[in-house]
Amino acid sequence: MPKLRIVVADDHPLMRRGIADLLETEPGWEVVAEASNGREAVDAVAKTKPDVLVIDLSMPELNGLTATREILRFFPKVEVVLLTIHNTDQAIREVLESGARGYVLKSDAGQDLITAVKAVSVGKPFFTPNVAEVVLKGYLGRNAKAPLKEDLPQLTTRERQVVQLLAEGKGNKDVAVTMQVSVKTVEAHRSNINRKLSIRSTSDLVRYAVRNGIVEL
Repeated sequence: MPKLRIVVADDHPLMRRGIADLLETEPGWEVVAEASNGREAVDAVAKTKPDVLVIDLSMPELNGLTATREILRFFPKVEVVLLTIHNTDQAIREVLESGARGYVLKSDAGQDLITAVKAVSVGKPFFTPNVAEVVLKGYLGRNAKAPLKEDLPQLTTRERQVVQLLAEGKGNKDVAVTMQVSVKTVEAHRSNINRKLSIRSTSDLVRYAVRNGIVEL
């Protein structure tokens, strides 16, 4: 049997090492790289070409959703399991739209993560039972013609990254260095973000980022 090659990305070293150790208890599974932020995860996938990526939703520089979108754009055969503490309808919707097949709450990782990786490795979706319940309630609610939440403005992947970096306290110059673009490009992204979200201040931007799971306080 060929080995299942896995990349693990989490910004907490103990959590990351624990996940890797858990996955490697399975015969034939190998953690080929670890990453401490979303940018490192993108680089690790590009370098190692794994079968599965297990990635935390909330990480510095590039969060799990943005990293997943970028990875699947260039490496569509990689299967993704997102780990998170969030089980809101909005978070679940964004995970599904990112292209990830697996959604596991960190509180359930010990009992569900191996099952989730097994499922996505053969092209099947997996949701932690608590998340599956939220998905089902959302589906039933829509069928019952419950009022839908107003859709959030669609930000591009680059705009979401700018939002995250600004919400983490970085200035325009620091954002430009991190993203390897010019300050003028960052300013243009920021202008588009402000227009799309009707944002007038940095505090408004931080509130948006926290409310939508782009960063955590």
